[in-house]
Amino acid sequence: MNISLDALDLAALLCSRVCHDVISPVGAIINGLEILDEEKDPETRAMAVELIKKSASTASAKLQFCRLAFGAAGSAGASIDTGDAEKVTRGLLPDEKVKLNWDAPRVLMPKNQVKLVLNMCLIAIASIPRGGVIKVMTGGEGEAMMARVEATGSHIRVAHGVITLLQGEAEAGNVDAHAIQPYFTHLVARSTGARVTLVQESDRVVIEALRDQAIEEPSEPDGHDAEDEVLSHSGLENEV
Repeated sequence: MNISLDALDLAALLCSRVCHDVISPVGAIINGLEILDEEKDPETRAMAVELIKKSASTASAKLQFCRLAFGAAGSAGASIDTGDAEKVTRGLLPDEKVKLNWDAPRVLMPKNQVKLVLNMCLIAIASIPRGGVIKVMTGGEGEAMMARVEATGSHIRVAHGVITLLQGEAEAGNVDAHAIQPYFTHLVARSTGARVTLVQESDRVVIEALRDQAIEEPSEPDGHDAEDEVLSHSGLENEV
């Protein structure tokens, strides 16, 4: 069933998703500060300081990633250095549980194409809860634009409904904050004239974005891309 979602609801659900991502490290920072305020033991205080440092770093990494993956990240029609995309993705994976193999050339890429790759990475990361390897590949331009993200690991798991959401559909015809990210991936893909497919195997998930000849790229008479329209309708454009 096709999803009907206006710009305000889309913006609200994306905000909820970002808040969900950062609330845990922010809460840990508060806990660390409370320990510093109450404890006198030097060893305990040192542990609290380390907790604050680690949690602050995690929160910062998540926000930097979300700014590129969901936010405006520049003016309308801007291009983004794929090296920045790689940097924020690596920042999202600070431990050795998930390894990143970024096999993509460093180029200036249209903003929404970068957003598409980053959102594909999020889906891939979520599919390997016990860790593994993420491989990112991009190539071509214009009619030949392509992006491919592979996740390899044990206990592969793709959340229910993700494949249909990537096609712009949902079983109940609506979407909540837990499911908004794959649907947003679909919207970003369409804004670039692409479609996203996901194939799950026993130890691997392959997510591809290929140029869809059946999709006409939306006209932008006012100089705004699809994501900028969401921000302008919600009054958030100048805040991101």
